[in-house]
Amino acid sequence: MTTLGQAKQFRTLFISDVHLGSRAAKADFLIDFLRHHEAETVFLVGDIVDGWRLRRSWHWPQTHNDVVQKLLRQARKGASVTYIAGNHDEFLRMFQGTHFGGIEVADRAIHEAADGKRYLVIHGDQFDTVVMNVRWLAYLGDRSYELAMLANRLIARVRRAFGLPYWSFSSWAKVKVKQAVNFIGAFQEVLTEEARRCEVDGVICGHIHHAAIETLGEITYLNTGDWVESCTAIVEHFDGAMEIVHWPHIRAASNALPDKMVPVRLDGRAVEAA
Repeated sequence: MTTLGQAKQFRTLFISDVHLGSRAAKADFLIDFLRHHEAETVFLVGDIVDGWRLRRSWHWPQTHNDVVQKLLRQARKGASVTYIAGNHDEFLRMFQGTHFGGIEVADRAIHEAADGKRYLVIHGDQFDTVVMNVRWLAYLGDRSYELAMLANRLIARVRRAFGLPYWSFSSWAKVKVKQAVNFIGAFQEVLTEEARRCEVDGVICGHIHHAAIETLGEITYLNTGDWVESCTAIVEHFDGAMEIVHWPHIRAASNALPDKMVPVRLDGRAVEAA
């Protein structure tokens, strides 16, 4: 077990859907996570910056700047950092192959894990027919999602007032609504098919804010989740094993940070403290 203040080392970190520039972004949670988790390779799997929200109104507090600085610092320290563009930061797709402060921009990548398995790393919006073909409906859905996140924040404040742990209303609703469940299943299938077409062993994506590791036939489907609701990331251990780490909104005993959290697995079991 490492002591507080020491970063736990991984071979690779996969993070997506931070949505910096939106009020829903849990930037302070991500800063805390990055403080306790370092890796040789970091993939930012899209929607790190929310260009859609920034076009409507400017919101960029210091914590959002701190996330950017933290990632740039990891690149300066020698980590290989690749920024895979998503739909909310699609403006970056015109800069594929460009390096910004040591961070390379790409539309997709192939990652070879320590065990030799190869993974397609892609945000996934390219396979969302609404995003690609009915842009106005995608923007309308984004506004609706913004309202759901407002409800999320209000519920979180009430729960904190009563000393209850963080619970995501929008995540709960997403898995309860039949249409959403069907959409998630269809998204997994089409991304799995793309992995087969690319002749790789698996696909690592984001976009739908639903963390998962599933075996679909011979393909492993991995989704990183997000940092506006569930606060999840995928980590690759040095033997090539992949794991979802859930960084929930649980206030720790330490007063070092206003929103200190304890890492737990997606199944709810505590992991080794960083």
